[in-house]
Amino acid sequence: MEIPLLDLKIQYQKIKKEIKIAIDEVLESQRFILGDKVKRLEDKIAKYSDCRFGIGVSSGTDALLISLMALDIKYGDIVITTPYTFFSTVGVITRLGAKPLFVDIDAKTYNMDPEKLGYLLERKAKDNIKAIIPIHLFGQCADMEPILELSNRFNIPVIEDAAQAIGAEYIKNGRRSRAGSMGILGCFSFFPSKNLGGYGDGGMVVTNNEELAKKVRMLRSHGSEKKYYHIYVGINGRLDALQAAVLLVKIKYLDEWSKKRKENAEFYKELFEKIGYQKFDIKLPVTEYNNRHIYNQFVIRVKKRDELKNFLKEKGISTEIYYPLPLHMQPCYKDL
Repeated sequence: MEIPLLDLKIQYQKIKKEIKIAIDEVLESQRFILGDKVKRLEDKIAKYSDCRFGIGVSSGTDALLISLMALDIKYGDIVITTPYTFFSTVGVITRLGAKPLFVDIDAKTYNMDPEKLGYLLERKAKDNIKAIIPIHLFGQCADMEPILELSNRFNIPVIEDAAQAIGAEYIKNGRRSRAGSMGILGCFSFFPSKNLGGYGDGGMVVTNNEELAKKVRMLRSHGSEKKYYHIYVGINGRLDALQAAVLLVKIKYLDEWSKKRKENAEFYKELFEKIGYQKFDIKLPVTEYNNRHIYNQFVIRVKKRDELKNFLKEKGISTEIYYPLPLHMQPCYKDL
């Protein structure tokens, strides 16, 4: 029996009829760029994320890029993030000529360590730091309360990289906040493997700031509000109607699917308990503060990682390493 890391075919079989109807509506309309489907999805994602505005873009990478552009990040500016994330979080910083400044992660959650962030800001406060990008890795929100306190104290805006965390909730001191709603801008990815995945690339920027929402909307369309009149130098970063149509079907099932992922995660944990996982020095995922963890991945840490991976492969069980080489050790970032 082969057990894949992710099997989207099963999911598709359950929604196939709805998907085909939705795609056919777009084909009949021949309206493929932006339009009503995209607008409806923007409104739904914004509401789902407790935000006033949603702006559909071409990928999670472009959501991050356009967010930085909206904050006027430019050559020589410094943006703080962690080195333990997918490449695009840092790639978008250097694409704009800015410089990433890394702060280490918390060893339990793999998210940005607020204490280390504070220490870094105390030392570097006079530098040209223009943004902070915490990542809600694997489906759990970073510890945002102290991060936002530091953001306010040093007057540095926060962009949430919520590419893996749509619907995740940060719960602390009796307050509950949705991923994407806490920083000045939040960024989602609709890559097919995400909890809410399209049938190709797609992304969304959410915000409660009307002025930034307007700017992001223009930047995704070559900096234009009115056709052929360009206020900014933007990019071609629009979400297409076919992806929006697919996502409008799938978002109806998102909470159900995320609930099932959590149940699967609890089942895994029960099985690890039965084998006495501690004696094998296995580290399981840790959920902080009763957060709503949506388990985009279920990631364990184990000393004989590669041996375990090969063993499971021999048994037909697929796994993946998230991530084999942190960004400060990548060839293109060896100077960092």
